[in-house]
Amino acid sequence: MKKRDRLTARSDFQRLLSGRRVFSGKSLVAFATNRPTAGGTRIGVSASRQIRGAVDRNRARRRLREAARGAFLGDGSMRGDSGITYDVVLIARLPALTVPFSRIQSDLGEFARRLGRPS
Repeated sequence: MKKRDRLTARSDFQRLLSGRRVFSGKSLVAFATNRPTAGGTRIGVSASRQIRGAVDRNRARRRLREAARGAFLGDGSMRGDSGITYDVVLIARLPALTVPFSRIQSDLGEFARRLGRPS
């Protein structure tokens, strides 16, 4: 994932986590807000501390990051119908290590559909 597409600042993560949860799936929890400045969608990935061991947490983050890259950043489907861009935080849950990669992709697809739907 390119640097311009990543959320890295702690303040950005805290801003999103203090907001409303948008999606809760088997393998991930997702938070999103409209992006306050111009530019494309940015994605931050984290892993729950329920995932014990740094190796497993890193693996879960890599799986989410790769699924997000394919689902959202490649074709621009993360934009809503109105062309709004988002800041997104994805938090990996313990099943993110064991579920098939297609399940993670389907969770992210459902999340993208919820963002595109006006609330």
